[in-house]
Amino acid sequence: MTVEELANAMEKDIDCVYEALMNTTINIDSLEADSHLDEVWIKEVIKKAGMKFKWSKLKQDKVRENKDAVRRPQADPALLTPRSPVVTIMGHVDHGKTTLLDKLRKTQVAAMEAGGITQHIGAFLVSLPSGEKITFLDTPGHAAFSAMRARGAQVTDIVILVVAADDGVMKQTVESIQHAKDAQVPIVLAINKCDKAEADPEKVKKELLAYDVVCEDYGGDVQAVHVSALMGDNLMALAEATVTLAEMLELKADPTGLVEGTVIESFTDKGRGPVTTAIIQRGTLRKGSILVAGKSWAKVRLMFDENGKTINEACPSMPVGIIGWRDLPSAGDEILEVESEPRAREVVDWRKYEQEQEKNKEDLKMIEEKRKEHQEAHRKAREKYGTLHWKERSFIKYQEKKKQKLLKPKEKAERDSNVLPIIIKGDVDGSVEAILDIMDTYDASHECELELIHFGVGDISENDVNLAETFHGVIYGFNVNAGNVIQQSAAKKGVKIKLHKIIYRLIEDLQGELSSRLPCTVEEHVVGEASILATFSVTEGKKKVPVAGCRVQKGQLEKPKKFKLIRNGHVIWKGSLTSLKHHKDDISIIKTGMDCGLSLDDEKIEFTVGDEIVCYEEKEVLAKTSWDPGF
Repeated sequence: MTVEELANAMEKDIDCVYEALMNTTINIDSLEADSHLDEVWIKEVIKKAGMKFKWSKLKQDKVRENKDAVRRPQADPALLTPRSPVVTIMGHVDHGKTTLLDKLRKTQVAAMEAGGITQHIGAFLVSLPSGEKITFLDTPGHAAFSAMRARGAQVTDIVILVVAADDGVMKQTVESIQHAKDAQVPIVLAINKCDKAEADPEKVKKELLAYDVVCEDYGGDVQAVHVSALMGDNLMALAEATVTLAEMLELKADPTGLVEGTVIESFTDKGRGPVTTAIIQRGTLRKGSILVAGKSWAKVRLMFDENGKTINEACPSMPVGIIGWRDLPSAGDEILEVESEPRAREVVDWRKYEQEQEKNKEDLKMIEEKRKEHQEAHRKAREKYGTLHWKERSFIKYQEKKKQKLLKPKEKAERDSNVLPIIIKGDVDGSVEAILDIMDTYDASHECELELIHFGVGDISENDVNLAETFHGVIYGFNVNAGNVIQQSAAKKGVKIKLHKIIYRLIEDLQGELSSRLPCTVEEHVVGEASILATFSVTEGKKKVPVAGCRVQKGQLEKPKKFKLIRNGHVIWKGSLTSLKHHKDDISIIKTGMDCGLSLDDEKIEFTVGDEIVCYEEKEVLAKTSWDPGF
């Protein structure tokens, strides 16, 4: 401790320390403010100052040791063995990707998919007549599933880009090309629907040149195969082109040691609990293995292939369903095998701790930003009131507080109607992710606030209904069920449950729900138009009333309706008529071509020949949200 630090700790002047050290063996002349004092002299100074001495060690923050699991170093080339390629089929929605896979593996996937659109990733192993095996990932082509296509590209070796010969390059085609380039994965082009009369494969190849996809016909290295998925034409040529490219890539993997892989999809099964579809990338997965993925771990209880058949082991490039997870990992999470259950718990605890630390940092940053904002607001408020007399200052503050008082019940109801709280439940993690990605594009909060109060995987539960009731929200289910008991409970509590099997139908429903929360807009519908041909005035009692002589040019004038007076294209009056006459008779309707005299409810308005009188009615029209999700 230095002389200065001691003086500060004692809350005394530095001279007090020098004074206390006089008549001791220490040389005061050699002491500076930053000179270090031994413990014995510190005690002497404190004693002479009449203070008590208490020694305590500085508390040091214990740095927690990193206990995370990581991938193993690169394997010895001698241990590597050939593996089958992992192929992702990509392309625009409805260009025939699922039909193509369907023909390759001779099962009916498309028939099971609602609206013929693949809703989430499926991984399948296809055995060719030549004996080679290919693992296919089927990624959805719909605009909503961008994140899932990107994930498919990250775990794949080859991308088969499906483009319809009659439709050409579309938005998701371009996006798929970008994903393949980002992942540095080679492309095989499958020009589909070549059986159609309007098919033009050459046009497709030319269009792709703009996106640096150059086919072999044009001097590039991309193989192009003309196929018809529906008729089954030329599919073996496509498979052979894929196998040829895979041989050139010399794909190999290490089948020994701890398993490494990637979660392709995850969902909760009623009878089996959390289930994941995974691609094994290294090692051989067996029953009883301990796995870690994200902030979840598993002891493998059961493994099955794409047909639901139980298997005992899964080698590199194999798609496999895994049962035994404690919690549901997220699609895209890295799977790593660890030695034991305690080690798995240790890894998960560390990852949760790390996430907590990151959240604390973000919270502190946010608190600091808020503190600065409050300080700035306080400074501005002080400047605002600085020159005022205290009475004026008090009166202004009182007025501001009055404005900030609680809203009236009617205003509160209006405010609540401008908020739509929703709960999202999906069948698999990727579907929920896609819906949340679309919701991120919501940009109409100024009209109605969209508030996500909960999301998850699995069927709709009583907890979801209770939560929706608390927040006056709506539950949206995608490819999930709501039992009769749940639906009855929701009906009793006034909670809407909306179930969908096609993603764009769900989003359309959400747009409709948002629109229903908006106030109606008033539209003017013209009933009739008349032009003023002459002006005169009549005496009623003691006052003169201006009257316009008109001829109806279009439609009809109806006295009970609303009217407006237009002069040189500008509306100068809106209101109702006090009288409407044909010759000397009071009538309520004047039809096209008839003459009439009319007077307005505002006597100050003067008519001019050439003015227009428009009869109209106001109709309330349901407003529509301005949010465009982009498909």
